Amino acid sequence: MSKVSIYLNFQGNTEEAFNFYKSVFKTEFVAPIMYNKDVPAGGDMPPLHENELNKVMHVSLPILGGTQIMGTDMLESMGHKLKIGNNTTINLEPDSREETDRLFKGLSEGGSDMMPMQDMFWGAYWGVCLDRFGIRWMFNYMEKK
Repeated sequence: MSKVSIYLNFQGNTEEAFNFYKSVFKTEFVAPIMYNKDVPAGGDMPPLHENELNKVMHVSLPILGGTQIMGTDMLESMGHKLKIGNNTTINLEPDSREETDRLFKGLSEGGSDMMPMQDMFWGAYWGVCLDRFGIRWMFNYMEKK
């Protein structure tokens, strides 16, 4: 079943923010927090600075009505700078690879592809675009097993 969630970017304090949200919403993380040090080596990912290994790669927390907020720490070594406009992303989880491609193509038309659709190590077909109105969209399709 398709889902929509909200993805939040932070400049180094994701864990602090999500522990705060966890206390407010009185819910638990969907899975343990994943840190950059947990990412398998290799691929296209450049080595990270030592001070970035304990930064949050991904965290997910249910809030209200089936909605989840997810978050990550932006990495200065990769040129990431937090600013209004890149701190919030709408995450779409369509039901098929074809629907994911259709939505990505439609939303990126006239905008900019920030990360083309590709298969990722965590098992998702994933990509990100900025639409022509400046809204960031993330796509995560998980193959059904």
